[in-house]
Amino acid sequence: MGKRSDFKRVERDFYPTPMAAVTPILPFLDVDLEYDEPCAGDGALVNHLFYHDINVSSCSDIEPQQKNMNQQDALKLEYCKGDMFITNPPWDRKILHPLITHLSNLAPLWLLFDADWMHTKQAAAYMHRCEMIVSIGRVKWIPNSPSVGKDNCCWYFFKKNASGETRFYGR
Repeated sequence: MGKRSDFKRVERDFYPTPMAAVTPILPFLDVDLEYDEPCAGDGALVNHLFYHDINVSSCSDIEPQQKNMNQQDALKLEYCKGDMFITNPPWDRKILHPLITHLSNLAPLWLLFDADWMHTKQAAAYMHRCEMIVSIGRVKWIPNSPSVGKDNCCWYFFKKNASGETRFYGR
């Protein structure tokens, strides 16, 4: 799944979000707000948030893996039903970058993806929207796998009118 492995990628980067990836962001989520999950996949992230009393007002995916989920392309959303978005999106930059712009134009946005991104030239066009980065380290994306992924990960918080300064929270 990573750039340094020979494992075949799962189609559409469908890797359900494990609880270990959610725990580090919990102190940064306001339990009085409602969140929309626009790349919900099988609902793993939604379930972890519900477990921790975080309200999810809407969940959807371009190819929903659950019957109670709306089918919706996140890049075609017109508004956020809740107060902000939270999602583990596809990491493919051709999808990720438009998602950052589109969703953060609609509402504040938490995205989970690789930590290396922030150190690349391509990130420069989006960093003015990034207010916070919460490091989570390496994640075991594939249950029962003997090892964790090869990429460190972070939660990134984007806003259309961000302050221009990015706060980093280490592990």
